[in-house]
Amino acid sequence: MIPFNIPPSLGCELDYLGKAIESGKLCGDGPFSKKCEKWFEEEFNTPRALLTPSCTASLELAALLIDLKEGDEVIMPSYTFVSTANAFALRGAVIKFVDVDPSTMNIDHNLIESAITGKTKAIVPVHYAGVSCDMDTILSIAQKHNLWVIEDAAQGVMSKYKKQALGTIGHIGCFSFHETKNYSSGGEGGAILINAPELIERAEIIREKGTNRSQFINGLVDKYTWQDIGSSFLPSELQAAFLFAQLQAATEINNKRLSIWDRYYSELAQVLPQSVLPLIPEGCEHNAHMFYIKLEDKEQRTQFIQFMKNEGVVTPFHYVPLHSSPAGNKLGMFSGVDAYTTTESERLVRLPLYFNMSDENQSRVIETVKKFFS
Repeated sequence: MIPFNIPPSLGCELDYLGKAIESGKLCGDGPFSKKCEKWFEEEFNTPRALLTPSCTASLELAALLIDLKEGDEVIMPSYTFVSTANAFALRGAVIKFVDVDPSTMNIDHNLIESAITGKTKAIVPVHYAGVSCDMDTILSIAQKHNLWVIEDAAQGVMSKYKKQALGTIGHIGCFSFHETKNYSSGGEGGAILINAPELIERAEIIREKGTNRSQFINGLVDKYTWQDIGSSFLPSELQAAFLFAQLQAATEINNKRLSIWDRYYSELAQVLPQSVLPLIPEGCEHNAHMFYIKLEDKEQRTQFIQFMKNEGVVTPFHYVPLHSSPAGNKLGMFSGVDAYTTTESERLVRLPLYFNMSDENQSRVIETVKKFFS
């Protein structure tokens, strides 16, 4: 079987893990954590980057950081992973789901303003497949209504919007280094980018269980104490070591994935209409996180997945829209009409794409897709 995903591996991860163990500093914020955070700050031009155990943790930290209260409303797409909503629902917020733009599967920026009420606190754009939402429009709406913008850039590491790195455009950005992402920290992992300087000090306190331990470590105070609400949002140094090995080869990984994506597109465009292939809008530089195609409907997608499986290729579909789930009904509401979220999600299927994918395996996937449509 050709799997859907194999976590990226450069071959030097074991060496870095060994160095982390030898350092005697495994509980977080050690040398490799600092190297990773510095890498993000310099490469992506963000004031402060902090590693976390997962993107879920980053989103939860963001919800604490903006002082989300019970009854506040947070706007986001329904077509996203459950963590996007859970992080804010945990603080008592009501989730306002907005329909997607079918051309990108991102939140439809034209529908956001109609979902805003006096209780709205934040907008959470999700950059699906590493392709940016229309951040100019979203930032303009947020500024007009005095709202926070928290980017769920779990899939967007190395992607850009008008030359600016995803995750650095809103007030806060959240990354994932889960094993299914372009860069992994050994299974789980994440980072939070603090782009509003006034939030940096409090972010460090919340991340350190509500204490000013980071100030103590930097010699700014002679002891650290409980300062604020918080939790344990530090990853282990082993996760950081694994991740740093991959960040050093970030461009190599990105270029390889883009070459695989480009080959899928060029060869499948010969037999499939453009309307069923991914669209990269003008001004967006994607990271080849995912290559998907859209079938006619849910029934044909089921036939496609089974056909590919019989031929030895794993091709999973993606999210079930959150607003149609039991928790989504209980903790949120759909704003406006679900014109595309459900119908488009039922058409979408993903093809195998990973850093170590061989040309031979990709050829086999392409030929099998062509065989189905022939």
